[in-house]
Amino acid sequence: MNRKEWAPLTAEAVGTFLFFFVGAGAVVLSDYPTPGSGGGGLVGVALAHGLVLGVLVSALGAVSGAHFNPAVTFGVWIAGRITAARAIQYVLAQLVGALIAGLALRAVFADPVWQPSSIGTPALGTGIGVATGIAIEAVLTMVLLFAVFGTAIDPRAPKIGGLAIGLAIAADILMGGPLTGAAMNPARWFGPAVASGHLDNWFVWIIGPLIGAAVAAAIYRGVLAEDADLARTPASPEA
Repeated sequence: MNRKEWAPLTAEAVGTFLFFFVGAGAVVLSDYPTPGSGGGGLVGVALAHGLVLGVLVSALGAVSGAHFNPAVTFGVWIAGRITAARAIQYVLAQLVGALIAGLALRAVFADPVWQPSSIGTPALGTGIGVATGIAIEAVLTMVLLFAVFGTAIDPRAPKIGGLAIGLAIAADILMGGPLTGAAMNPARWFGPAVASGHLDNWFVWIIGPLIGAAVAAAIYRGVLAEDADLARTPASPEA
């Protein structure tokens, strides 16, 4: 691959790393020494994720589309604006960035600091079963995908950079954080989970986001996007 082909993959890996390093790092601090005792608690975690994602989407959107999320890439693929081969490359880059973020956080924090939250690995809350967790993750991911399609892809939308996408993430975490961790992103689970060895209920954070992304993409493409140009970022940064 030439430089033009490598640049988006580099942006996806680096952006995913920075997103999770800040977001999962905020979770680690929030859960140490006891859950909710530091780092601003749930609000702090929501702001950390939302603010850093808004910055990174604005900064790297022109390079790769700033997916940083296999579910977003999956939704863009369903919308027909990225090839299967390119989507697979994006997902691999995201997983690499996620794993490096998890390992970096494990290296930064002492074991007693990261162990209570398993490096910020999403987990099911008290009384939340697997099926309920999948449903919650699907709905939260739909919110995120509608923000992506409606503000970054649709030419009718105001040009507000990553603000709306970051706000969608923050709002989802405020609601779903205590229930499922509000990952909305298989890579957000993958990085810290592999780095910490905490792999419980792994399918919740893969199946749920992919279902939500598929539903949102199908609704947007089939019903809402009659005048939209789905070749715009983040679907295709060179458009």
